Amino acid sequence: MSAWLVAAALDSAVLAPCLWRCAIGAPEERLAAVALAGPVVTALFLLLSQGLNRPSYGDLALVSAVLAPAGTLVFTRLLAGDPHHEAADEEAG
Repeated sequence: MSAWLVAAALDSAVLAPCLWRCAIGAPEERLAAVALAGPVVTALFLLLSQGLNRPSYGDLALVSAVLAPAGTLVFTRLLAGDPHHEAADEEAG
């Protein structure tokens, strides 16, 4: 077993609490877990790419690095609600 795979195993151990918090917890805690899981998964794909000698996993890391912040922004928007809709309801009521 190479050092890359040992590092990937340690990285996946860090990912477990993130996934647990994504599954259960307050919405703010879930948001923090999603924000942390993005870079951890990206690093995991890079470590697996080197450890297993699979360059295509590096492409997955690139895609993950681009999409993870977008997922965090979407979750933040859903957590914040729709302020325009709420303001219109207050004016109508």
